[in-house]
Amino acid sequence: MNISTPPTEYFQLQAAAFIRGWLAHKEVLAPTHPLRQKPLEMLSGEALQELINLAHQHELRIHRFKRTMELPRVHKVLGILKGMQPANLLDVGSGRGAFLWPLLDTFPYLPVTAIDILDYRVADMHMAQEGGLHLLTALQANVTQLPFANNTFDVVTMLEVLEHVPDTERALRELCRIAKRFLILTVPSREDDNPEHIHLFTPDRLTKLLHQQGIQRVTIDYVPKHLLIVARTDHANK
Repeated sequence: MNISTPPTEYFQLQAAAFIRGWLAHKEVLAPTHPLRQKPLEMLSGEALQELINLAHQHELRIHRFKRTMELPRVHKVLGILKGMQPANLLDVGSGRGAFLWPLLDTFPYLPVTAIDILDYRVADMHMAQEGGLHLLTALQANVTQLPFANNTFDVVTMLEVLEHVPDTERALRELCRIAKRFLILTVPSREDDNPEHIHLFTPDRLTKLLHQQGIQRVTIDYVPKHLLIVARTDHANK
């Protein structure tokens, strides 16, 4: 399948990779089966659809890979990243992949490390990695204690996570430490009924928190019901 193929219902390569990894783990397909042997990008449209059909047959939930799930804030961040052209990227709190799968679809040649604090979320990402997304690295990690050296990643993204973190200052310190050029965040801009949202940030508060980490160049924009923050970190890391 050519990566420029017109969009289908799913992020097909990402869904197919996850399905292949799951089928391999469950030993549903033999190692010599063509659906497992061929490189992901060499699978035909028919083969990709066959994998999706197998997922439905085995009641494997792949709703997370639907293109209709793409959110306005995700679309906005992807547009920003196109202007940055990162050499590599860390996505923090990838979760079920609301940002990760569109990211990998938009930037198929970008080395991406995705972390989450929940082991079962990381296991799902490992399935996709093992199923053919070889530029994806999935790790279990906590944002307040990241296992990476300073300036490891050209760009760091963290969408809809900071409002869940008790120690926001420590989290931002870690993010600024490992981000070589840019840190991109999104957070809710208004109160909601999610009990796991323990912080509500204003633009002034976020700017102050980032200034405390030595970040002076901060841009804040609005997307529906959310704030989008772009912080240039290179001066802080010199």
